[in-house]
Amino acid sequence: MCNEYEQHTSYVEYCKVVQNLALGVPIKETELDMPPGDDIRIGDMAPVIRAAGDNIVELAQMKFGFPPTRAHGPLFNYRSQRRHFGASHRCLVPASAFFEFTGKNHPRVKHRFTLVDAPFMAIAAIWRPGRKGQPSAFAMLTTEPGSDVKPFHNRQVVILRPGDWKAWIDLDEPEEELLRPLPAGSLNVEWQVATPHPTWKQDGF
Repeated sequence: MCNEYEQHTSYVEYCKVVQNLALGVPIKETELDMPPGDDIRIGDMAPVIRAAGDNIVELAQMKFGFPPTRAHGPLFNYRSQRRHFGASHRCLVPASAFFEFTGKNHPRVKHRFTLVDAPFMAIAAIWRPGRKGQPSAFAMLTTEPGSDVKPFHNRQVVILRPGDWKAWIDLDEPEEELLRPLPAGSLNVEWQVATPHPTWKQDGF
């Protein structure tokens, strides 16, 4: 499952997309609210996009993965099918790319997925307020894999186009129409052997 992604979206680019959607941002918000990150992993702090009033969205720093329970470790991916999220805190995770790994032995092969026609993506997610001194946290929603991801994994995170951002945050469309894989050819994929110094290569599709 997706337990690692990167975030190199510029705040200026993000604001352009938000403005095109006729959404507002808080006056005090700056580029410091959208720090870059090469390899954001479970337990790291990262920005998410959430509702902050009528037609206003804000960036909030949260922890990747809900806290572990006695029976399970951190919950970082959450299956979306046959679930309703009207009572959930919904958000979006801005990302330049997400990663999937293949192979059972180390070093594994690391695959980097990016959108074909956009500089960054937004991953559908839910968040929970922090408790007992812990920060608020988020988990990414997953669905069945689309054609671009299926050769590498049997699940994938839900990627939303900008036109669906507000629909997810407000949930004014049915979940099954929003939380589904993108059409074939929507994602580029590069790969590398998972070493400390990557050299990315383009896959042939």
